[in-house]
Amino acid sequence: MHMKNDKNFLRNNDLGLLLLRLTLGGLMLFHGIHKLIGGVGFISGMLEAMGLPGFIAYFSLAAELICSLMLIAGVWTRAAAVVFAGNMVVAILMAHIGQIFTVDPMTGAWALEVPMLYLLGAVVLIFTGAGKYSITKGGILD
Repeated sequence: MHMKNDKNFLRNNDLGLLLLRLTLGGLMLFHGIHKLIGGVGFISGMLEAMGLPGFIAYFSLAAELICSLMLIAGVWTRAAAVVFAGNMVVAILMAHIGQIFTVDPMTGAWALEVPMLYLLGAVVLIFTGAGKYSITKGGILD
């Protein structure tokens, strides 16, 4: 008789969630660091051109820097993922909406592939939480 082995390394959901958090947070952290060093002038200008206040660009900086670090560490993961996903929705609406029905002719990929991977990865974490390899666990924000 075959017994189910719950210790199977290849069936470790918590390790998968850790890898997802490290991937999303780690890759988006580059965007946050770039905005921290180079400023948010480009986004601020886009917002002002849309009739919105330019200071809103600092929310993007905070989302990409602070929420990325929160995802990496597993601190209030669901809350960080909500902000992260919201940031991606705004980024898609501001910078990529014209590409929604576009395919990259060089690769055949959907033009919104990368922003949607960030968005949908964050949505997954909203539903799942961080998993057991995280700093905070068990609360509604985790």
